[in-house]
Amino acid sequence: MFFGGGTPTLLPPEALARILAGIDATFGLAPDAEVTTEANPESVTPASLAALRRAGFTRVSLGMQSAAERVLAVLDRRHTPGRAVAAAREAAAAGFEHVNLDLIYGTPGETADDWARSLDAVLDAVAGGAVDHVSAYSLIVEDGTRLAARIARGELPTPSDDVAADRYLAAERRLTDAGLSWYEVSNWAANDAARCRHNLLYWTGGDWWGLGPGAHSHVGGVRWWNVKHPSRYAQRLAAGLSPGQGREILTAAERHTEDVLLATRLRTGLDLSVLPEPARAAARRAAADGLLADTDLAAGRAVLTLNGRLLADAVVRALLPD
Repeated sequence: MFFGGGTPTLLPPEALARILAGIDATFGLAPDAEVTTEANPESVTPASLAALRRAGFTRVSLGMQSAAERVLAVLDRRHTPGRAVAAAREAAAAGFEHVNLDLIYGTPGETADDWARSLDAVLDAVAGGAVDHVSAYSLIVEDGTRLAARIARGELPTPSDDVAADRYLAAERRLTDAGLSWYEVSNWAANDAARCRHNLLYWTGGDWWGLGPGAHSHVGGVRWWNVKHPSRYAQRLAAGLSPGQGREILTAAERHTEDVLLATRLRTGLDLSVLPEPARAAARRAAADGLLADTDLAAGRAVLTLNGRLLADAVVRALLPD
């Protein structure tokens, strides 16, 4: 179970508990189910975290983004720099089995020292046992956002791919030294149990059912999505209508493309037997270029090296020849 996309913890914990209980009563949750909520660090307190844990939540994913105040300001984040780590410690004290801290790197104006301080803060929480999972994503500037407008006006510099690569290498080095291992290009975990189950479900092509405005679902090769606006969503439910806005049935070619894209990003890699010979030849060339691991390739899997992770999109394109 995953509560996210936005900040579900803006709801009172009692409301989230009722939703979770309703889902359990209707569908039934396995005794060992992982139940995750996303949270803005400012949207939780020791009391609310304790209430969520009592309700059955087992993992919390905190949007830290950065420990540098000026970086948070550029990202329009509302929490103070130290709040994310404090919330992580509160979650651990409340009994959460797994606590994630999520970072963003490559923000315009971010310096190497800013990024180092962010990693310092995260690693303090890891060393203290409060955090067992870290995500680090390169900033993507979405069209139509305030940040995109500021960059277009020249108020902020365009994010640099070279700087992003440097930030990633710094994260990989320091997180690995702290005992975390990458299991997906942008995600590191302290052990197998700390890996995020709902993300692994998406990355391995599993089925999921999304509830709520704008939620996406995927079952048996059929993908559908709900209307985005909350009032329209509520109106449709009140009228006894489906909130679905659209659907698509994935073709075999589309499923293959997604499988290659997602599996290649995982540490377990891609089974080469699913590739036609031209793509397997491309995999051999990628290994010769140091982008795929030779030993794994010999064992029949395409697994990215560290350099390969920096160029993951290019490797995927090579494995999907026209």
